[in-house]
Amino acid sequence: MEKPWRLRRAWRPCALGVEDMTDRNNDTGNGVRRLAVRFEGEVQGVGFRWTTRHLANDLGLTGWVRNEWDGSVSMELEGTDEQIALFFGRLNNAWGRYPINFVISEKEEIEPHQNESIFRVRF
Repeated sequence: MEKPWRLRRAWRPCALGVEDMTDRNNDTGNGVRRLAVRFEGEVQGVGFRWTTRHLANDLGLTGWVRNEWDGSVSMELEGTDEQIALFFGRLNNAWGRYPINFVISEKEEIEPHQNESIFRVRF
C-alpha cells in the first residue's frame, strides 16, 4: 500500500508525488488522462468540493467530486499533465492558509471519458 500524501502548507509537488499522478502510463494519444483520487481528513463541511469544482473548471478540467458516507471525498479528474499538476498546486494554495489537514489516500489512473464537458459536484 502506498503511503498517503499530505497536502498542507509545506506541500511541494515532488514531495507529494505529483510526477506520479501525471505519469504517462495511460496517455490516450491526445495527452489527456483521468485520475480517480480519494481525499481523507478534514474534507467535509469546509467547502472542499466547491473549491475543487472552481479550480478544475478554471483550468478546463473535467470530471466530478462527491462526499462519501465515511467522511472522505472521492474525485475523478481529467485533463493534461500540466492541467493536473496546476490543479494540485492551486488546491494546496487554496487551503494553505486554513488549519485543516487532509491527505490523498488513494489514486489510480483510469480510462478517460470523452463525453464530459465540465467538472461538477455530485450528490
